This record gives sequence, structure tokens and C-alpha cells, in this order.
Amino acid sequence: MNNVILILCILPQDIALAEKKGIDGFVLNVGSDSWQRARVADAYEAAQQNGQGFKLFMSFDMSSMPCSNPEDGKKLREYITTYQSHPNQLKYKNAILASTFAGQDCRFGAKSLNEGWRNTLKTGLPPVHFVPSFFVDPATFGGLNVMDGSFSWNSGWPMGNYRINNNSDVTYVNNLGGRTYMAAVSPWFFTHYGKDTYNKNFIYRGDDWLFSERWEMLVKNRASIGIAQVISWNDFGESHYIGPIEGAQPRSEAWTTGFDHQGWLDLVQYYSSGFKTGSYPVITRDRVFMWSRLYPAGADAPDGIGKPTNWSFTEDCLWVVVLLTSPAQVRLTCGVAVSTTMVPSGLSKLGLHFFADCAAKVEIFRGGVLALQFAPAKFAFHKNPPNYNFNAFVAASP
Repeated sequence: MNNVILILCILPQDIALAEKKGIDGFVLNVGSDSWQRARVADAYEAAQQNGQGFKLFMSFDMSSMPCSNPEDGKKLREYITTYQSHPNQLKYKNAILASTFAGQDCRFGAKSLNEGWRNTLKTGLPPVHFVPSFFVDPATFGGLNVMDGSFSWNSGWPMGNYRINNNSDVTYVNNLGGRTYMAAVSPWFFTHYGKDTYNKNFIYRGDDWLFSERWEMLVKNRASIGIAQVISWNDFGESHYIGPIEGAQPRSEAWTTGFDHQGWLDLVQYYSSGFKTGSYPVITRDRVFMWSRLYPAGADAPDGIGKPTNWSFTEDCLWVVVLLTSPAQVRLTCGVAVSTTMVPSGLSKLGLHFFADCAAKVEIFRGGVLALQFAPAKFAFHKNPPNYNFNAFVAASP
């Protein structure tokens, strides 16, 4: 069974929206903060209000949670036992699914990584299907029999200045020996915290229709992928959210305010259907999806934090995906920049480089007659940025 999974959300309306868009569940990214236990309870309650079809599971954030002695493991075990019988707890291969972010340095007082995690999640508990994201050489997977699979967190983005590929997927699958592979897919990555806060200021390369190209890899290779995890629903600090901007933010308002990403949700709906069934859904109406940064990568800004690391990895370009019921001529326009292409029916990917201040517009013509025009409000490129904002502005036609 192929599943599409996302990260933490606790509002009933978000769960209803996610399920409507073809998402099967949320991963609850659980750290060490005391308030998180109550938020996890809220999430399970919200899921149950929506019915039993939407599932949840834990991902223990071991960059936050202590793991040096057996007592530290009790917190993880309590999460497992508290929700083991909950109707919305995700079971995978007849066991409770659990994951991590990191944890490769955890021993919980034992002599080895393998023994420490086995004592914590495999001893004295109901069956747990453990699929962590350990940042280790996949060649070592053979010696980690505590893992029932592995999640490749960094497979969602290129780890350098190159187009996304599936090399990480192939390496993980080849070293897992038939165990569960959980692949990542993500639309973007930008974080801009100064040294006085979280000290994270960098991008991963999101060019060349990253979200679409990554999904197409997963659909093509779906036979070797057990779960696709979309990073993320509401991680505003790293700019890869696809859900509504709501609730408290981790000081990320400077680059998220006005940068709604829900236009990507309908692409999730399209691609997740292909991933789960092996066939893309029939296109019943023309659609346009468009995204880009709104400021030049090379421009300077009055911003004390400075340009993000890897800023030169990205081009000043409008990325467009069109879904067409029949062949059409598609025109992309932004000021003096214009591109016109004859496009077949189905899904196509188009791009347009920016040169000056301009407003983006996409038009679809058939037989010389305008069939659709999409010019989202505020989708404008400006040469002089007020700050270093490498977040994406995303829009989708109705």
C-alpha cells in the first residue's frame, strides 16, 4: 500500500482540508517541550472528530529530545502506549508506525545504537514498525536490524546546485534489503534566522519545478516506495509549508506574511492519486499553477542577517505547471518577458525568466480564442527587495 503523509497539524479544519487533497495522515513531529504533549492529544482528538480514515503517527525529534540514559526512553514509550489503541493511530504492516528526525547518536544507556533503540521501542511494547531518519551512511543499514525501514529526509531537495534526482532513493532502497522505504517530497526550502535567534540562514535549490519533478520520480518508482512524506504542512520557519498560514510562528513572519502556499495543495491531489493508484487522474478542466521568488537572487537588501547561504543556486524564474484538457497555446508574460508555447493535453511544465519589475500572467488560447487568463493579485517581481526573502509566492487558478 502506498501512503502520502504530512507533518504536524492539530486543527480539525486542517485535517479535513488535507484529506480532501488526497493526504492520508499527518506525522506529529514531537520534541522535548512540555507543551507538546497537550498538542499531540489535540491532534488525535481533531483526527477522531473527522472520522477514522485520517491517520497519525509520531516522529520523535531527537535533535531536541534527550537520549543518553534509559529514563529518556520512557517519554518515547509513553507516547507509543498512550495512542496504541487510538482509532486514528497509523498501523503499518500490523504494527504502530514510528519515525524520527535524527537519533543516530542515541544510545539510551546501552552500548550501541541498535541496542539502545531496541530497548526503547522494541522491548515490552506492542509491535512497532520503526522507520527512522538516521543521518548515517546507508551502507550501514545492514547492521541496524532495529530499523524496519528508513526515512530519507534529505531526499526531498537537491543537496547541491543541481537538479533533483533519485540517487538517494536508489541508495536507500538497495541497502534496506526489502524493508520499508519512506521517501521525502518537498516544494521549497528557505530559512532566514540570524545569530541572535536560531542561526539558520540558507536555501536548498527549489528550481526546475522541484515539487512536480520530485513527485514524478516517486510515481515512476512507486513499487519500491512504501510511504511518501511531504515536508511539510506547517513548518513556516523553513518555508516548505503547503497548508494555511495560521497559529503561532517561530519568528518567521518576515518571509511568510503574504506568501501563501496552498496553491501547491491541488498539485498534491493530482500527484498523490498517481502515487497511490499508478494512474494520474483525468483532467476535467484547465488549471494553472505558478510560483517563484519575488526578488532577484543577486540583489542586495537592507537586511542585517545577510544573504542566505547558497543564494546563487537559484534563478530568477517563474515556474509554471499547466493541466490541460486538450492541446493549447500557453503564453507566459511578465513585463517585457514573454514566452509562447504550444502545449499538449495533460500536465506540462513551463518557465519564464524575469528581467525587470513586472506582474506575472498566464494565458491559454485555443484556435486564437482566450480560454483562460490567470494574473494573481500581488504576483509581482521587484528588483529592489526590502529584505532577503527567498520564499516562494505560490498561486493556482480556480
